[in-house]
Amino acid sequence: QVQLVESGGGSVQAGGSLRLSCAASGLKSSPYCMGWFRQAPGKEREAVATFYTGFGRSYVDSSVKDRFTVSQDKAKRTLYLQMDNLKPEDTALYYCASTEPGGWSVFLRSQSGRLDRTDFAFWGQGTQVTVSS
Repeated sequence: QVQLVESGGGSVQAGGSLRLSCAASGLKSSPYCMGWFRQAPGKEREAVATFYTGFGRSYVDSSVKDRFTVSQDKAKRTLYLQMDNLKPEDTALYYCASTEPGGWSVFLRSQSGRLDRTDFAFWGQGTQVTVSS
């Protein structure tokens, strides 16, 4: 049974930092495309970053790439999202997700903004990030 558990969310003032963690269990030892998504109230869920575990390749959306970094601790089976210089518009529920084994084509498509939520088979419950001005 695959389980993704996010943590690290919270309330910060603008300019602050948070590091989100996504602890994965039940995933087989195969490459996956994992991703961080966020959804603000009344808005569509959007992809923030993706990570291909096979080669350790990462992609961060252009809207946040100068402030967010995605990484993985393979030994801990944990995906991270480091968020610096946070802005009020970053306020959202942040989700971690993973594809089924494989996911290279999903990772490639993420780089051109052509992701779909259905590309990801497994989702965490989300962690809230609130940034005040």
